Amino acid sequence: MSKKYVLGVFDDEATLVDAFEKIKAKGVLPVEVYTPYPIHEILEGMGKKTRITHAAFFYGLFAAIGILGFLTYAAVIDWPLRYGGKPFNAFPSFIVVTIVATILSITVLTLFTFSLRAKIFPGKKAEIYHHRATDDKFVMVISKESLGSREKEIQSIITEHGEVE
Repeated sequence: MSKKYVLGVFDDEATLVDAFEKIKAKGVLPVEVYTPYPIHEILEGMGKKTRITHAAFFYGLFAAIGILGFLTYAAVIDWPLRYGGKPFNAFPSFIVVTIVATILSITVLTLFTFSLRAKIFPGKKAEIYHHRATDDKFVMVISKESLGSREKEIQSIITEHGEVE
């Protein structure tokens, strides 16, 4: 890593949130906060809002329309099988296939969208700031460039809030 960072490693959520709020009140926003589970105060405080649910909704909508359209075209228009009193449009038989294929489409397309947005791809070198980040420790990463002359003040806030390392 060519950049310099100040790391705050905490044992529990409460001390991390307290330190985060005090640091944010000083006008410094951490680069990233790594936690074993989502902490809503941190996500809201960092302004990280996701629109992946909107993308998943539209993937599902377009997938359902496309799958129903394909099944209708294949079974009704292109190759209709008329025998034994079968209706010309067997729509109820399309429902289960449409639901399952829509769920599959949403899952795969949302995974690809997330991977592209997070810049996750095979062979990418991960930036590991602390070896126990997201395991059982809470790690706050602050860029030294954003601190300027407030580095000692921010380090004292991190230390007084129970930094363990």
